[in-house]
Amino acid sequence: MAELMAGKRGLIMGVANERSIAWGIAKALHAEGAELAFSYQGEAFGKRLQPLAASLGSTVMVDVDVNNDESMDTCFSTLKDEWGSLDFVVHAIAYSDKNELTGRFINTSRANFKNSLTISCYSFIDVAKRASELMPNGGTLLTLTYQGSNRVTPFYNVMGVAKAALESSVRYLANDLGPQGIRVNAISPGPMKTLAGAAIGGARKTFKTTEMNAPMRANATLEAVGGTAVYLASDYGACTTGEIVMVDGGFHVLSMAQPENL
Repeated sequence: MAELMAGKRGLIMGVANERSIAWGIAKALHAEGAELAFSYQGEAFGKRLQPLAASLGSTVMVDVDVNNDESMDTCFSTLKDEWGSLDFVVHAIAYSDKNELTGRFINTSRANFKNSLTISCYSFIDVAKRASELMPNGGTLLTLTYQGSNRVTPFYNVMGVAKAALESSVRYLANDLGPQGIRVNAISPGPMKTLAGAAIGGARKTFKTTEMNAPMRANATLEAVGGTAVYLASDYGACTTGEIVMVDGGFHVLSMAQPENL
């Protein structure tokens, strides 16, 4: 490896298990020399994360509830005490009641709408505000999105609205933080076999359909998403900000299925 991230330190938020997109990103950043800290929510996720973090030499793990200001304060004060500063944050946090990720979007409840937007979008804004205060020499903020933000995807429902808000937030944050040398971008993989993805109705059909029709005839891999994150977080991404980088085998360029699948 070229050690593109040597000397850089960052926080990874949202690793649920070894199939998580955040884990693929963490492995790629570590392979290029980055030093990592991890956040998790609750004891159960902490137990799953501990051996994974240890395998990358990480000793900094923080229990974080993005809905709780005190919890967020503790997270970033811990990082400040440990390292003094940050070079990057990977935000891979999203949530919606899985019972509303089936059926019709019009049946979205007020409570789940507010909760989904708060966790899936506002949490990134809150993270950006806190992390930017630990980036005196500039840095990178990355989040994850999905094309259901701008094209209707069966059963994605309120998560599509949340991701649309998240992508808009990326652009506004990029403008706010650019003068401080902080870049803000999102990666948009196609459907992937993750714990979060499995909660969406029809996930297997969506995965198969994308694989059959994408120009590359393949879905994104953890390695491909991880490599994209390395580019964006490294000095090679110095002039890239406010972008939604597609890593979906080209599926987003299509207007209909491939002829053999019509």
